[in-house]
Amino acid sequence: MNVIVSNKNQLLLENLGIDVIKEMNGEFEVDEIISTFQNFFYQRMILDITAIKNYTDIVNLQKLSISLDMEKVILLLDGTEATSNPTFLSNLVSMGIYNFTKNVEGIQYLYNTPNTYRDVAQLHRLDIPTGNSTTPNPQAQYIAPTVEVAPQTEFSSTRIIGVKNITRQSGASSLVYMMKNELTKNYSVIGIEVDKNDFTYFKDKNLISTITSEIGSVINKNKDKDVIIVDINNSLVAEGFCQEVLYLIEPSIIKLQKLMTLNATALQGLKNKKIVLNQSLLSSSEVANFEYEARVKVFYNLVPLNEREKKLPELNKMLVKLGFNKQQNEI
Repeated sequence: MNVIVSNKNQLLLENLGIDVIKEMNGEFEVDEIISTFQNFFYQRMILDITAIKNYTDIVNLQKLSISLDMEKVILLLDGTEATSNPTFLSNLVSMGIYNFTKNVEGIQYLYNTPNTYRDVAQLHRLDIPTGNSTTPNPQAQYIAPTVEVAPQTEFSSTRIIGVKNITRQSGASSLVYMMKNELTKNYSVIGIEVDKNDFTYFKDKNLISTITSEIGSVINKNKDKDVIIVDINNSLVAEGFCQEVLYLIEPSIIKLQKLMTLNATALQGLKNKKIVLNQSLLSSSEVANFEYEARVKVFYNLVPLNEREKKLPELNKMLVKLGFNKQQNEI
């Protein structure tokens, strides 16, 4: 069942043809909307932006993004310059609000086919390259055709590498920490983790914990670094910032079986990606068997490492393969 929160667009939303369990009409403080629906079960929320008091203040929308599951929310914009300009739309994307439109057709489309970050990435105004993005859903007409994107050449010397666990707890945080330590010997480096606070345990000032909505500004503040390594976790926005991503798989039988039980096609989506077998004790022949059975190519087979060691020659071999030639001296 669905909920509708409307104001100026009440008549527009009355004939959507969806099952509605609760409706609210009027202008509400954002905290009132949050308190009403934070623990309320619903399939989708159709939210008329004019129902939010001071909706042009992006802070109010940020409160919503923190407190509600925005994957369930379809935001109906009012079509004014205040909510259609590139900066406003980019702020929505930064906060993880991907499903927004200014017409009924867009609502109906997004109801059945919700956006992901990749569908709206071209609306995200960034100071650095965001990786590949796709054309937005054609039915969700939420912006004029022309959007100015910030220049992408200024920070081309900064290399941004993402690290992402595919099997659960495959050691992304520790690997980012060790990569940062090794690369610091020859480059200026910083590590960033998104939506977690595991880095606090390393007590390292060059490791930063942040949230999805702040990842862009954190990267921008560190644009003077040679290398930025990002522990992506589950943030599609953070992944979009990375120029390349290492996808970590711990190839133990238990972890692989758990992965396939949760998502039988998980490995199929990794074709042509940089797969790292992390904390791996597989022999070269076993790696070949893994590649054959999974129909993927392994970028690197990385043995278990001691994060307290000052020299990690096996890790440096992987870094050299990534193109950090100065690390040759550390092997």
